[in-house]
Amino acid sequence: MKRDNIVLIGMPGAGKSTLGVLVAKALNYRFLDTDLRIQEYTGQLLYETIRDKGMEEFLKIEENVLLQLDCSRTIIATGGSAVYGKKAMKHLSSLGTIVYLSLPYEEIEQRVNNITTRGIAMQEGKTLRDVYEERVALYEKYADDIICCEGRSIEECVAAVFALGQT
Repeated sequence: MKRDNIVLIGMPGAGKSTLGVLVAKALNYRFLDTDLRIQEYTGQLLYETIRDKGMEEFLKIEENVLLQLDCSRTIIATGGSAVYGKKAMKHLSSLGTIVYLSLPYEEIEQRVNNITTRGIAMQEGKTLRDVYEERVALYEKYADDIICCEGRSIEECVAAVFALGQT
C-alpha cells in the first residue's frame, strides 16, 4: 500500500522545489528536498560532489540517500537525476504518488542558468538537451501522474499537484 506522500520528479528547473514548498503549505504537509539531504550527507554542494567524486559516485550517493527516506504526509522534491536509480525509484513509489512535472526543453533551457554550479548530474560531453532527451522517457516511465506545466502559472501547477493530494 502506498503511503500519503507526493514525490515530484522532473528536470532541473521544472519547479519541483518551488512547487513542493507551496503544495506542502497548502496541504499542511512537510517538505523534503532530496538535493539538500545529499548535501547534508556529503558536506558539499551538489556540483562539488559531482566534480570531486564523479557522476557515477554521485548517483550512488543519491540512490543511497533516497533509499533511506521514510516519511509520511510529505512533499518530496527529488533531484533531476533520481530516475537513474531503479531501486530508489521503486522505494519512492512505495512511499507515495510520483508526479512528473513536465516542461518542453526550451523552457527548461531558459530556467537553468548556470549548469556548473547548479549541480546537474550529466556525463562529460553531454549537453543539457542530451540529458533532457535521455531523462524524459525515465520520468514518464516512473510517473503515476504527469502534470504539464507548459504555459501555466505557478499557481495553476500548484493547484494541479494539490488536487492529487486531495484524492
